[in-house]
Amino acid sequence: MRAVFITATLGFGGAERHSITLTNRLAERGHECHAVYIKDDPAQLERLRGAASVRCLRAGRYLDLSAVQALADLFRQVRPSVVVSANPYSMLYAFLAMRRSGVRAPLAVTFHTTLLLGAKEWLQMLYYRPFFWAAECLVFVCEAQSRYWLPRKVAARSNLVIHNGVDPEYWKPASAEAASRMRALLGYARDDYVIGICAALRPEKNHVQLIDALAALRSRGIPARVLVIGDGPMRPAIEARAGAAGLADAVRITGFQQDVRPYLAACDTAVLCSTTIETFSLAALEAMALGRPVVHSDIGGAAEMVCDGENGFLFPAGDTPALVRRLAELAEPARRARMGTAARELVVARFSERAMVERYETTLLKLETKWRQRDNLRRSAPAH
Repeated sequence: MRAVFITATLGFGGAERHSITLTNRLAERGHECHAVYIKDDPAQLERLRGAASVRCLRAGRYLDLSAVQALADLFRQVRPSVVVSANPYSMLYAFLAMRRSGVRAPLAVTFHTTLLLGAKEWLQMLYYRPFFWAAECLVFVCEAQSRYWLPRKVAARSNLVIHNGVDPEYWKPASAEAASRMRALLGYARDDYVIGICAALRPEKNHVQLIDALAALRSRGIPARVLVIGDGPMRPAIEARAGAAGLADAVRITGFQQDVRPYLAACDTAVLCSTTIETFSLAALEAMALGRPVVHSDIGGAAEMVCDGENGFLFPAGDTPALVRRLAELAEPARRARMGTAARELVVARFSERAMVERYETTLLKLETKWRQRDNLRRSAPAH
């Protein structure tokens, strides 16, 4: 198989991480994989170790015809047997470039979004839909996403669900000694209840709600602290909320970390309190693989990974009292230890990276074979 994977950027987003993982792992399986990103954000470029080639189109505007032409030239050079685009924007470029190049190949789209943020995004989806319809395959990353979009006529010629997956060997629990050392480095006492949140500091991730929940927990006498792993534009607002609540000493923001595992190891539980965007969170799966129970707002496919009360908790998005209740239940060490073990067991059984890659490999090879057979029939058909 000769595949071209296209993303909008190589920034620190879930869709980009997913595409990089597929590129690397399929290359390890002997396939020729090429990576393309449209806009010049190469933050994760060094992670693309398996790609036969990497190309930035350097688009200067939303629809840059020179970037479309550059992608068309690449298609003529590589002659892919399958093209995989991450999300609608990359799909648009892939479709236009294939038309311009004359190269024929099945187009598969991996779709990582459920709720859209505003009127502009909904308008874009209206004109993206015909491009979805023309694609050979649309892959949703969870069942809830599929149930949401298919009735809204976001569909390709074939549609399926392949859950996101993580590598349980990479995301494995740290030793008790390593976790204790990291807690000491961060200034945490043995009895501190450390709640971690690993997400870009953007408005939809709703970090300020966790600060409010922290205030409520501490008012109950629970020695809770919050470790914010990441960075972003909401950092001043988060620091201001913590300061106003008198919690500056109880909230630590690590800034961007290339390897978040030691920081998550220092946490007793993990939280995702997003209000939108979250479809099937890699950050949640990673924390679960590390043996941490996750308290997750009940959006997207959260209920497909978090079995409420067994390996974590769900709470209604935006409901701070419900978040506080769930976090208070996990303040009991024995309970969170049992639930953390169950969380890792679920990831290993159902959401491993290997299983995900194997499903993509099977799907793309079937698309390639089906396309080749259809093309041969077309060529052999008598002319009229």
